Amino acid sequence: MAHFAQLDGDNVVIRVIEVNSADTSDLDGVESEMIGIGFCQKLLGASTNWKRTSYDPNMRGNVANVGYTYMTNVATLGVGSTDIFIEPKPHNSWSVGVTTASWYPPTNPGDAPELTDDEKSTGKIYVWNESNYQADPATAWVLTTPE
Repeated sequence: MAHFAQLDGDNVVIRVIEVNSADTSDLDGVESEMIGIGFCQKLLGASTNWKRTSYDPNMRGNVANVGYTYMTNVATLGVGSTDIFIEPKPHNSWSVGVTTASWYPPTNPGDAPELTDDEKSTGKIYVWNESNYQADPATAWVLTTPE
């Protein structure tokens, strides 16, 4: 089985379907993304836009899900330029990682501060606050208790 993601005009995934391998293969049984796209367009409309997706993270970084964005010419996954599926961008200041198709904060080192044992025991977490970051990057991570 192969999986294909339908994209809207902004390259946002609006549907993911499973396609039989026979419908993505040529007469010699060799699978082709273009053959699969042709099958999807025949099935759901000639003007629809499709990209193959996979549970294999080496293919386009992430498996496509509804709401994800398909991006091209991205410097990630250890190569200078690739195409990826990526979850919605969580904050304007975040950027795609160099070695993973994930979003990362701009702070150095980027990770939330370590929780103390007391903070852990009371269920506290750090969350990113974009407004704080824009005003003073040192205050971007805010300690809070989830609701």
